Order: sequence, then C-alpha cells, then structure tokens
Amino acid sequence: MRVRLLCNEAAAFFMSGKGEGEGTSTRNTYRECVPVPSRYSLLVTRSLSLARVMGTHTVSASASFAPSVAWVADGLTILDQTCLPHAEVYCTLRTVDDVARAIRTLQVRGAPAIGVAGAAGVALAAFEWDAQDTRMFQMHITMQAELLRATRPTAANLGWAIDRMLGAARAHSATPQTVRAALVAEIGAIIAEERAATERMAAHGALLLPPGGVLTHCNTGALVSAGGDGTALGVIRAAWRAGAVTHVYADETRPRLQGAKLTMWELQRWGIPATLIADGAAASLMRRGMVQSVVVGADRIAANGDTANKIGTYMLALAARAHDIPFFVVAPINTVDMTLPDGNAIPIEERDTDELTTIDGVRIAPEGIAAANPAFDVTPAALITAIITDEGVWRTGG
Repeated sequence: MRVRLLCNEAAAFFMSGKGEGEGTSTRNTYRECVPVPSRYSLLVTRSLSLARVMGTHTVSASASFAPSVAWVADGLTILDQTCLPHAEVYCTLRTVDDVARAIRTLQVRGAPAIGVAGAAGVALAAFEWDAQDTRMFQMHITMQAELLRATRPTAANLGWAIDRMLGAARAHSATPQTVRAALVAEIGAIIAEERAATERMAAHGALLLPPGGVLTHCNTGALVSAGGDGTALGVIRAAWRAGAVTHVYADETRPRLQGAKLTMWELQRWGIPATLIADGAAASLMRRGMVQSVVVGADRIAANGDTANKIGTYMLALAARAHDIPFFVVAPINTVDMTLPDGNAIPIEERDTDELTTIDGVRIAPEGIAAANPAFDVTPAALITAIITDEGVWRTGG
C-alpha cells in the first residue's frame, strides 16, 4: 500500500486532481500579468480616503511597523520573517544570491514583498558587474533575473516586478551607469506604488465585509508589504477600524504556521481582537455562526478568476460555500495573469517535505515515509464572492 503524508489543507488540492504529477518545481517560468478582464462585474471603482473608511479605533504608536522590505544604499534590508514571533531581526541583502536565498527560505515572503525583493535583486545584479561591455552587462542582468524568477514560480508579483526591472534596464541601456540609476529609480517607484495599492485595496474592501467575525488564512498583513498594511489583513484592519469586523479568527496555516507565527503577531501589535485556531477547526466555527466572512490573499489569479493561494484556501472556500458565507480574495492588480485561461494552468510550487515532517527543526513524523508538500492550491472562481484589487472589486461568480 502506498502511503503519503500531507497536511490537512492539502486534501482538497489532491481531490481537485492537481496532486499527482502536476506540481511544479521552482524552475517553472513566469507568465506576464495584465489587468483584470472587463467581463468581471465591477462592484467598486472609487478610491475612498482611508480617513472616511477607517473610523474610531485608536491604535497606539507601538502598533506601527517598519517596512518588511526596504531598499537602502548598499542593498535590500528585510525583516527576517523566519525569526518571528520570537525576535525582530533585520538584515541587509547585498547580492543576488542573498536575495534568492531569502525568497526561497521565506525570510521574505508574501506576494507584494516578494516582488519588491525580486526587483532589488535585479538592481543588485547590475551593481555586481563591473565590466563596461553593455551587451554582456545586459546578459548578466537577465541571467540573474531568471535565477530570481525561479525561486517562487507561483508568485505572479515576483515575475511582474522582475520584468518591469528588465524593461527599465533595456530602456536606459546606454551605459552600466545609466542602467544602475534607472533600476534604483524603478525600485523606488515600485515601492511607492505598492504602498498606494494597499491603501486602495483596504478602502475598497472595508465597504464589503459584513459585520461580525472574519476568518483569514496564512499571512497577508504589513509583513507582506513595503510599508503598507498588506492585502487581505489590510482590508480586515480597515473594516475593524470602521467598526464592521468585531473579531478575527486566524488559521494556524500548516505546514509553516504563518497564521500562528505572523498573523497573530501582527493582530496583537494592532490591538485587534483575534483567536488562533487549528486549520481543521474553520468549518466548525462557521457552523456555529462565529464567522461572517472569509478574507484571503492570492499569489496568482487566472483570467477567469481562478485563484492560487496558500494551501488550504480551497478547503476554506468549500466550507464557506457550504455555510453560505462570503469568500473574498484580496490582491493587487499585478497578481492577475491574463495569459492563463484558468487555474489548471497556474504553476504550483512543490516545497521541501521537511517543512511538513518537522516543525522548527524537530521531526514530528517517522523517518523514511513519503510526503507531499504543495505550497498552494487553486480556488475556482465560482467559489469566490469577489476579488478586491487596487483598481476595484470584481465579482467572479461566487
């Protein structure tokens, strides 16, 4: 008998038929993102002032976050998320290999932050190369960019940012000096746009969440941003400050426990009432009437609205549908990949099974067993109530 260990969240993924032979290694290529299709019903297009949406709650100064990723004179400074919640450790990455390793090992994670990190890696590639031959210089940047692209194949934002940086390098290719200057300027623009996008997503999404408890999965707050409140958790925070959300339930999010370690850390810092739950408890809370909405992030969205997100999201969407609970996806517009017709075409990253068989270096499963560790699953558009982006909110059929 063949036995394979998998985390609870992966069950729905394997039932969907993507679990055998269709997982994608970190060598898969990225496909360019383009805007959300116009056939989606636009629900909200206005960008409201956060002061109008976020109401009366007072948040102490200690609730503020330093950006989890920031470009500095000699590299990329990151908050090492693998050290949380026990310690806040900042480190500066000065080489492409440093950046690639940090993305691969989840020292920096979350779709927007990964995009900023990838952009910084491209800039660092330009500073690593001293030769004046412009053709060889461009080839070096392109080769290093592909190394970065391969680190997290499901994350659309990573490829989008890398392609944008490569475009800037080609547009200012007269000398290595002009390329370097253009890349540094482009990083600044990407970071500024990302912060503005988080504000617009929060403003749009806060209008939609019904009063009561909200359930979220993985981590989508300030840690995934370059200075904003994040994606799904940013919307939740905005709705809480407006008085709509009364309590947040955070899945622990096996196997890396981003919900337990990161989301609960952020919610505690923000002073938002929250409860950590086991992943398998979500449906039970829905049945007991404790959850009025589910809000999650996304790593890649296909043209038809099918959405790839952290493993276990599909299972939550099924439970939400069974209990007639709205299910919202929050992601910047550059997460949408119009080159992919549906979720079957989204590359799914398969990560090291040690993440499943160990916790913080301590083995919890027998030696010598088979295990499967898909990092993401795909939620069909039909199960999604709406996709909240920085350009508006689209109903996808849920």
